[in-house]
Amino acid sequence: MRPALAASLLALTAALLTGCGQPAPAEPPQPAGVDTRLSQEPIDAVPIKDAPPPAPVAPPKPKTEPEAVAPEPEAPVVTPVAVPAGEPGSCLAEIGEARAKRLVERCIAVSPATRPPCNSANPCDMIQGEIDRSCAMYGADEEKPKECGA
Repeated sequence: MRPALAASLLALTAALLTGCGQPAPAEPPQPAGVDTRLSQEPIDAVPIKDAPPPAPVAPPKPKTEPEAVAPEPEAPVVTPVAVPAGEPGSCLAEIGEARAKRLVERCIAVSPATRPPCNSANPCDMIQGEIDRSCAMYGADEEKPKECGA
């Protein structure tokens, strides 16, 4: 605690206790080299040596009309959409559930893509194209997975 603050608190406590009929406590000695006059002033009043003068502050511009603040746009809400069975243009609608499932499984087995188009909601041509593309990446001396020949 700062010595000046401690001294102030002791003086206040002494004044309160004196009003209650209690003897005032003795003040502790001040540490050597502490100038209590400066510590009683607000921090803004204490001069700073070698400080540059404060920069001039421009007066505020008069407002002619209130500023319109546009609200921040909200982030779009992305909701997953379930593709109903038989959606027009889907492989599921084109060839049925069992065959579409088999084609998708073949596609997933051979595709190196992180998000391959192996989904029965896509057209069958797109799924087969991914299978063909993936199988074509194998070299002549490499063995292709069985899903490439099916």
